[in-house]
Amino acid sequence: MTDSRVQETLGGFEAAADDLVALYRELHANPELSYQEHRTAARVAERLQGAGYQVTTGLGGTGVVGVLGDGSGPVVLLRADMDALPVREDTGLAYASTVTVTSESGESIPVMHACGHDMHVTCLLGAAALMAERRASWSGTLVVLFQPAEELGSGAQAMVDDGLFDTVPRPDVVLGQHVMPGPAGTVFAASGTAMAAARSLQVRMFGRGGHGSMPDATIDPVVMGASTVMRLQTLVSREVSPANPAVLTVGSFQAGTKENVIPDEAVLKLNIRAFETSVAEQLLDGITRIVDAEATASRAPRPPEITELNGFEVTVNDPDATARTLEALRGELGADKVFEIGPVSGSEDVGDLAKAAEVPLVYWFIGGFDPERDYSAEPPASNHSPRFAPVIRPTLDVGVTALVTAALEWLG
Repeated sequence: MTDSRVQETLGGFEAAADDLVALYRELHANPELSYQEHRTAARVAERLQGAGYQVTTGLGGTGVVGVLGDGSGPVVLLRADMDALPVREDTGLAYASTVTVTSESGESIPVMHACGHDMHVTCLLGAAALMAERRASWSGTLVVLFQPAEELGSGAQAMVDDGLFDTVPRPDVVLGQHVMPGPAGTVFAASGTAMAAARSLQVRMFGRGGHGSMPDATIDPVVMGASTVMRLQTLVSREVSPANPAVLTVGSFQAGTKENVIPDEAVLKLNIRAFETSVAEQLLDGITRIVDAEATASRAPRPPEITELNGFEVTVNDPDATARTLEALRGELGADKVFEIGPVSGSEDVGDLAKAAEVPLVYWFIGGFDPERDYSAEPPASNHSPRFAPVIRPTLDVGVTALVTAALEWLG
């Protein structure tokens, strides 16, 4: 059943839609990497202050949080992430990013909103403004949180460690959303285990360089690394039970600079995902065993170095809270637009907020691709692709609607 408060609150959306579209394009064209979201954070703070929120900036580095309410009744936290990725955009959009930044080593790095965090920020700012305009129709406290560094898996915890729940009221529920491949206009969520645990590692393997014409005088780290890449694939295919889905990806293999020079070392970067912590630990143990064994088999002059780059815990949606929220979304969007799905292999750190507050989490996905377009020749680009480009509307419409509907379901 549709909540009349939702309809009243969303009544101001069309008047604000053009402004939100312009904001989305601005954010998309000006992406910022993790913990560097200074421009985005300033735009967020400016808009929240203009809407009447009590605003705190700089939490966890660049995090922003706004509070609206009188303290009586439920406390609801809505979350969006702000950071972009080191990806060179290839969408051809008029508002495509051309941003580059310089690394500490002097390397030029392209930056793109290849995961939709610009859409998340825009949707939450739109919902926050509409909720403020209709403040008289609900009771309680609304907390809107804009988080840095989700891509590193550390931004949520950084805000918590920086005194988040000493700064804002402790919520009764944490709500959030993510744009994903799927028809715009749809919402889908998993009850219970929703997203995978993940770990990213760097592996340095050491050889002894020399001339390509005299391989017998060298210890070739390229061959060592290649053998390691192939052997690592057996962890999932031969050691993890088929009943426990898992993924191991080697996304980067760097070695050498010239075709006739055998280098001194090779660097691999890899990522694992699993829906159970025990399986993730099994994979980590197996990676260490295989890397060490391949180095020994290759007569490496020194042991390999394995460094953890980042990590995410399993994201778990509270079943009762998820059922309640999805029912509210069905009442507003229609039962044919809201689906319950199984867990997805992506990873998130939003659960750190709910865990720290010791409250239920409800995290859902919104479709971001044109439902009228034929994608049979080329499927829609996935998150983290240089061609990732959600259609702005109706993705924006549904994102704002979902946040407003969920918030009002939990507020008095």
